[in-house]
Amino acid sequence: MSVPVVIIEDDEVLGGALVQRLRLEGFAPRWARTLAEGEALLARGPRPLCVLCDMRLPDGSGEALLLRLMPSLGATPVIAMTAYGGVEQAVRLVRAGADDYLTKPFEIEAVLARLSALSPLAEPPAPAGTVGWQSPPMRALENDLTRLAPALAPVLLLGESGAGKEVAARRLHAMGPRAEAPFVALNCAAIPRDLLESEVFGHERGAFTGAAERRLGAAERAGAGTLLLDEVAELEPALQAKLLRLLEDRRFLRVGGAKEIPLEARVVAATNADLAARVAEARFRGDLYYRLAVVELHVPPLRERAEDILPLARALLAESARQAGRVDLSLTPEAEAALEAHPWPGNVRELRNRIERAALLAPAAALTPADLFPGAVAAPAPQTLAEARDAAERAHIQRILARCGGRMADAARLLGISRTTLWERAKRLGLSPQED
Repeated sequence: MSVPVVIIEDDEVLGGALVQRLRLEGFAPRWARTLAEGEALLARGPRPLCVLCDMRLPDGSGEALLLRLMPSLGATPVIAMTAYGGVEQAVRLVRAGADDYLTKPFEIEAVLARLSALSPLAEPPAPAGTVGWQSPPMRALENDLTRLAPALAPVLLLGESGAGKEVAARRLHAMGPRAEAPFVALNCAAIPRDLLESEVFGHERGAFTGAAERRLGAAERAGAGTLLLDEVAELEPALQAKLLRLLEDRRFLRVGGAKEIPLEARVVAATNADLAARVAEARFRGDLYYRLAVVELHVPPLRERAEDILPLARALLAESARQAGRVDLSLTPEAEAALEAHPWPGNVRELRNRIERAALLAPAAALTPADLFPGAVAAPAPQTLAEARDAAERAHIQRILARCGGRMADAARLLGISRTTLWERAKRLGLSPQED
């Protein structure tokens, strides 16, 4: 995905490293070495996904530049980069409207984490239609979301990072009567702890140093729509108490405010943590957990939705090919087999990233396993026809068994063979069939 990111940084080593890595990740970095160059880049457009700006530059203060440009940047996320122990300066900027800050030296992975939290890539939306929701686990999840959509009760979405929890939350929002109202997502792990209360509840002018004007928090911006609190397990204890009161009273105060404001939005929380275990360890409030988990739904990892892998991959490739200007891209049979065989520890986010990188860097139009998994061990020697037939049969039996929850009798009925025949074939293919 060729998404512009503006970097204002005079350090040739850091700037060059950022440019190189962001290009590999599918962004389109635009690098300015001075304030004047940075301001010119932002004035020319197009509007970037994010602005990364150093605080000390050869021709002046990055803080002064960002404070001057913040109104015109609108909703464009801004990340301040600071050395020289200038954290207080960065916090001032965040309170004035910047989104985050990084203290030098930092790993480039930290920048990618911030971009993931701030950008649309944070929790990749499913392609148009119902692609990626064809497998039995996802159809079951959609049935649950459909039943819950008209209600106001809080929903807790559990699942691994990158599995699609925000996608599920947006689906819940879109299927209900609040679809035309705002959907506001807040990543609780990506906001500095001393600013999180202001981000959730908003603040009044003069509430703290740097609060030059009233700012609406996520709870207020969501209106009568949906407020998603992502990574809710990372909330500090003090804010857990305030969130509990918000859910119980459905009213809140802006920081520095005196007038209570009604909460109209539905609250949906998401986490990849085991909240029940954290409650047992006294790391998360039990009363808050039970308020958030009025309904608890699990978003399955991609490895448990084998039927969704290739439809998702093909849809993501079509999207990435359009954005890269390479509409002739396709997946070779070997690439599709590699995608189905991969365990997907990073789930749908990993699939999207691999597809986007391959769409940008693959030398040929037909993508191979090497394009999708660069640096992986070289492919083994070609299979014989008998080996290929056994591999295909083994994979199909595994998929049917998974669909049937491991029940041999049901799987045999779907496969059109007897239970005894299925048992014998599974044993011959190296599977370990279980008794019903």
